[in-house]
Amino acid sequence: MPSTISTPFGLPVRRLASAAMATALAAGPVLLSGAAPAYAAPATAGGEGKADAVVLRAGLDVSLLNKAIDVPLTTSLNEVHAPAEAAKTALSVTVDGVDGGKPVHVLRADAATARATADRHAARGYADLAHARLHVPGLPLLPLVEVRQVTSKAVCEAGRKPTASSNVLGDVTVLGKKTTLSAAGTTKVEVPGVGEVRLDLSKTSTTSRTAAATALELDVAVNPLKLNVADVKGRVTLAQATCRSPQAPATPSPSAPAPSTPAGPAPKPQTGSGHAPADLAETGGSALTPYLAGGAALLVAAGAGTLIALRRRSAAAGGRG
Repeated sequence: MPSTISTPFGLPVRRLASAAMATALAAGPVLLSGAAPAYAAPATAGGEGKADAVVLRAGLDVSLLNKAIDVPLTTSLNEVHAPAEAAKTALSVTVDGVDGGKPVHVLRADAATARATADRHAARGYADLAHARLHVPGLPLLPLVEVRQVTSKAVCEAGRKPTASSNVLGDVTVLGKKTTLSAAGTTKVEVPGVGEVRLDLSKTSTTSRTAAATALELDVAVNPLKLNVADVKGRVTLAQATCRSPQAPATPSPSAPAPSTPAGPAPKPQTGSGHAPADLAETGGSALTPYLAGGAALLVAAGAGTLIALRRRSAAAGGRG
């Protein structure tokens, strides 16, 4: 029977050699292929933009005779919001409970459209009003303002500067007077015994991600002393559109290595510089890998030498027997 000889470490020679080879095989692939490289997470999608549009928005305080009672009048026509696509085209708005219990037709128009759309690429708001007449309590026959057409548009596209525009086309009549509006500031219209209206024409503003446009904005102060109405004050907005750009998607880190498939063994590590090999930082390997591989190789060589010596000794012993 073949004999089994123990080493000074208490392990049979064959088991020692097998363990050394297993250690070398385990260390070898780490040096050649290394750990899988780490990549940046994929770019995340940006959020949707936002858009709003409204044909009319009114916020008025109505005081009855002797100012004994104040009645707030707040209303809007065709007010829409996005991200979901929305559009409204109602032509009139009526409020109750102000004019002695009778309904007041605040606005009537031949055309009135508000649209708002928004997604991950762009947000757009649009408002258009044509042949419109605006009334306030106490003035059932005399329109506060008449316009032929007013439009506003706001566009916010991802990665581009937002834009805003508004137009007032044709004549504008305020309290029965045809009025030439100033593009540089506020226009004031006074009617004795009726009241005063201040108008701001075509106001627009933009930032890096937002845009807003208003065709007409009116500050109202009238005291018609009719139909139990003593005073009407507040603000009216015609054709307003706003938007906010979609959030730009995140981009991968520029320091992350590009994905690639290894075509062969990694280059040998550089020596003599006193630093860890350059390729270890790219592959994710440890600086101790060369030492582990070297130690495993020495163990294999020692185990093989011991095994050869033992075989020779066993053969010599058999010849003498």
